[in-house]
Amino acid sequence: SESIRQFEAVLRDAKTIVWNGPMGVFEIEKTAKGTYALANVLAESTDRGATTVIGGGDSASAVEKAGVAERVSHVSTGGGASLEFLEGKVLPGVEALTDK
Repeated sequence: SESIRQFEAVLRDAKTIVWNGPMGVFEIEKTAKGTYALANVLAESTDRGATTVIGGGDSASAVEKAGVAERVSHVSTGGGASLEFLEGKVLPGVEALTDK
């Protein structure tokens, strides 16, 4: 589809890609095409040397169902927490483990 081609064009030369959230209702086969296509684009980007991070349970499940989970750099089930970590926010669970 045109949307996938546009995403692919933008991501083709990216060095780091963070994906949080599927592109649609991938649990329903007829609406899963965009999510699986993007999962494959990320796997191909990883093959070309990009660092690809998948965040969130739905996205983790999507790359697993697309058969590319082993081809991306990192898969985390912590969606919102992953984004907060990347933003530099203090995560209470991590803070509790930090030596004071």
